[in-house]
Amino acid sequence: MSTRYPAQALKQFASDIFVNAGLARERADVMAETFLQADLMGFTTHGLNRVASNLSWLRNGASRISGEPHLLADRGNIFNWDAEFLPGPWVISRAIDEALSRVEEHGVVTATVRRSQHIACLAAYLPKIIEKNCVAILTCSTPAEHTVSPQGSKTPLFSANPIAFCAPATDYPLLFDISMSVTAGGYVARAAREGKKLSQPYLKDSDGHLSDDPAAFAQGGSILPVGGADHGYKGAALSAMFEILSMGLSGYGRADEVDEDDEANSVFLQVIDPRAFGAENAFLRQTAALLQLWESCESDGNEPVRVPGKRAWGLRQSQLAEGVQLYPSIVEDLHKLADETGIAMPEPIA
Repeated sequence: MSTRYPAQALKQFASDIFVNAGLARERADVMAETFLQADLMGFTTHGLNRVASNLSWLRNGASRISGEPHLLADRGNIFNWDAEFLPGPWVISRAIDEALSRVEEHGVVTATVRRSQHIACLAAYLPKIIEKNCVAILTCSTPAEHTVSPQGSKTPLFSANPIAFCAPATDYPLLFDISMSVTAGGYVARAAREGKKLSQPYLKDSDGHLSDDPAAFAQGGSILPVGGADHGYKGAALSAMFEILSMGLSGYGRADEVDEDDEANSVFLQVIDPRAFGAENAFLRQTAALLQLWESCESDGNEPVRVPGKRAWGLRQSQLAEGVQLYPSIVEDLHKLADETGIAMPEPIA
């Protein structure tokens, strides 16, 4: 049986590490909570896996230790912030809180944030929105990153450009977090670290040949867009759309000098209050019906039909109650951080 760790102890550990680097406790707690939420729902490449990189950015000045986002525009139902390299999980959590505080009045609140340090797992921000019975769309892009090639090209152009969505229903929400690359860069990096091939040829090497070898990506290759080798034009079109929403509307993107900005993100956020459109129960009746119909679809194999959100929400509930199962390499990295900082790693659940 895999080792489990108490959820709140993991949060405290991560928070203590960030405080040790000079971050205020309130901000460190928000950072740690964001990473924990990702692992609770099974998004293991962008949860506590990201503590080490965020610690490095705080130490070397790539992330600002203190300060506030700079307000660029505000019309009540929209706002645009320049984060000026504040820690991504903290500044995006704050933007969501601001949007939620306005959505009852405006019905729909749209926000953009530019020059945010890497915001990690998009799904990790959704629980607080679901708890308010709101709908949300969240997408981000990385102006300095070129990892995903358009269909018909061997040149990496786009970043992974993930999108997350949530809508409340009954037993669990509709919830997903998917990249516009056919596999996430985190999975490519994990396969490379473990000396494994990918399950499918999700990559192109530098000559444009399909490959399942992570080394092909590291040696100047690219990741295929959603749709793969045959229908990648769909993923490329969506990538462009998300870059316009995040980079275009925020005013920070491909047109700028961004080579030194590493993983800094442009972000698009929209929060929708269904009660602005009609009775809340009418909305929940429709979302619940959709998920129930989806679940009842006949499987074409031995596995049940996968409904986005069901597994993640159930896993979150069980891991909060029973402890968090961390991916082995994450445990290894957290132990290294414990040794380095002198902050004790949480004791596993017996």
